[in-house]
Formats: sequence, structure tokens, C-alpha cells
Amino acid sequence: MTTATTDPTPPLISLTWTDQETGHQGHLVIDRLVRGVSSGGLRMRSGCTLEEVTGLARGMTMKEALHYDPQARYIPLGGAKGGIDCDPRDPAAYGVLVRYLRAVRPYIEHFWTTGEDLGLTQDLVDRAAAEAGLVSSVQAVYPLLDDEEAARRRLADAFAIDVDGIGLDELVGGCGVAESVLTALDRAGVSHRETRVAVQGLGTMGGATARFLARAGLRVVAAADIKGTIATPAGLDVEALLAARDGHGTVDRAALRAEDRELPADAWLTTDAEVLVPAAVSYAIDTTNQAGITARWIVEAANMPVVPEAEALLAARGITVLPDVVVNSGTNAWWWWTLFGDIGADADEAFAHTRRSMRTLVDRTLARAESERTTPRAAAHALAADRLPVVAERFGSFR
Repeated sequence: MTTATTDPTPPLISLTWTDQETGHQGHLVIDRLVRGVSSGGLRMRSGCTLEEVTGLARGMTMKEALHYDPQARYIPLGGAKGGIDCDPRDPAAYGVLVRYLRAVRPYIEHFWTTGEDLGLTQDLVDRAAAEAGLVSSVQAVYPLLDDEEAARRRLADAFAIDVDGIGLDELVGGCGVAESVLTALDRAGVSHRETRVAVQGLGTMGGATARFLARAGLRVVAAADIKGTIATPAGLDVEALLAARDGHGTVDRAALRAEDRELPADAWLTTDAEVLVPAAVSYAIDTTNQAGITARWIVEAANMPVVPEAEALLAARGITVLPDVVVNSGTNAWWWWTLFGDIGADADEAFAHTRRSMRTLVDRTLARAESERTTPRAAAHALAADRLPVVAERFGSFR
């Protein structure tokens, strides 16, 4: 839910493209530039709108600002986002993706660095980008690197790392989400082993989050995909579910155990759990279904999963929402930590750096929320508002 913003001004660039072959539309919003470059993923889902992409782009501006460290090599970029209104399972989807990338190619070459988001994988984005004539989906940042060849090699080596059957690039975001959960639990003095979790989505972000939380001793008691919710009070076999996923994060039900129950798609919301992790779609929690939630924390692994009106109702009931601009910012930051050289192509180093950075950011956000008697989202927006002028003054909009 990044629709609330620290900057009410309209985005720098906003455009809509129409595919001449299928009629599908795609959007690109560049909220702002820093040193002439912006950062933000590309999503594909049926019903994606320009308004949605605009909110996501503003959220990226805040994510970049929140990770600003004057001592780091990684210098924040501006925020941007792309979105294509098409079902990623549609047989025509790949062609639409390639044609969209061709249409916005000048922006990717010079202003917009992008990668996977909802409905797309990085492998698919990379393949389509090559077919569209691009060097890389992040080539706009190359002129900012001290040693482009070494940086590109380091990032490629990092993407080649596999950790227990899953690529490092598919794990770092979930590592950050999990650390956000653990930080909130630790601040509240709640035992990890007594904490139950329900996750919506077992794709890149949700699957990795489930893995890290299970390995930290929490019980993942429910997980939802497009087919429905899988649940058991004793805890799911997370690794078995991850191994049984298809490319869209859907679990093969043949892999379920006798004790695993199949429930309706929205059952994860009302599962007996202390933590809910919406890690799939935007607008998942609204003013109607929020009434059934009994969890203490909602941790936004997806972008904009809780609508503003629902968050107000949840807050009135004492339910804390940890905001997307903080919680799921680890993936974006990892790309730049690696490319700029703050960390090497090493899984242990990546996870350690992600955990340290996310714990510091979540702790700072929750502390400010407590001191100002406001929500974590308002606190995160205030932190971003403090940093954005500093970044703008130091680095400027154009290189």
C-alpha cells in the first residue's frame, strides 16, 4: 500500500503503450531520477492499471531513499515501475512482453533499470530483453559504475549461485521479509518457535520468505497459491512445497501429505496465526475481508497488498502492518549492493548484509512509529521524506 506518498507532485514520466497485435496495454512511470537513472521492476498481471504503476513507482522512490547510506558505494537511484495488463499464463504473454520492451527500449537504455516483479521471472525478463535488442535490463546504470566490466561480472556470478535448489537472486528478497518479521517479534519479546505464519503466494518472494521463516523456527501453518490454501496446524513441509512449484508458484497437489488440508483461496487470511505475509497480489486485503483477520502482524512482502482504508481499520483493532516500502526492499537493494561492490558474489555475505540492513531499517521504522504514535507506514514515509532532499541535493536529478 504505497499509495500514500511523501511527494504529492506528479511523476516525471508517465506513459501507456498499446500492443498493436493483441490490444493489451503496458505502462511505464518514472517517478523521479537520481543522477539520470531510476529503478523499479516490471510486473505482468491481468487488470494492471496506470494508477497502480504510479503508486508502485512512488514506492520505489521511497525504497531507494530508505536504503541510502552515505558510507556505501551504492548510491540510491530514482523510483520507477513498469506494468503490463496481461495474464502471464496467456500463450500470447511472452510476445507482448517482448514488444513492450521494444517500445520502451530508449528508456531502458538511458533512464530505467528494471527486473522481475509480479507475474515475471528474471530469466524471462532477461530473455525478452535480449530479443528486444537490449544489452541488459539494468544497462542504464552502467555509466555510473567505476568498473563496468568487474561489476557486470560480479552480478552475473551472483545470479549463478544456487542455494539448496533456489537461485540466490530469488532468495534475498524473502530473506529481507523474514528478517522484518523476526525484528518485529524480537522487539515485542515474542518467541520465534511459538509464532505461526500464513503466507499468500509461493512465488519468488513468498517461497523464499517461507523458507527463511521455517528455518528460523517459526511454523508456517498455511500457504496460498492460485489453486487455494494449503494448511496444517502442525506446520507445512515448506521445502517439499517449494520443490513442487511450477514457474508461477503453483504447488502440485500430488506432493501434499495426508495431514495437509486443501482450503479455499482466501482461507489464509483467517488462519490461526500471529503473522500474515501477503506475498502475491496488490489489494489482497480490503475493508471487507480485513474483519476476519486475527493475526497480530501483517508483513507486506507484496507491493500494495493492503488498501489504505483496510489498514486504518486494522490499526484500530491493534493489528500492525509492516509496510511494503520497507519489508520487500531487500531485493532491489541487493542488486545494487552487488553491482556497486558493497558485497561480493557470495550467498553468505549477501544474506548477512541483507539481514543487517533490514533489521536496522525495520527497527528504525518501528522505533519512530512508537515515538511519534503513528503507524509503521507513516514512520517509513517520514524517514524517506527526511532522506529524499539529502539525496537530491548531493547527487541531483541528472548526471
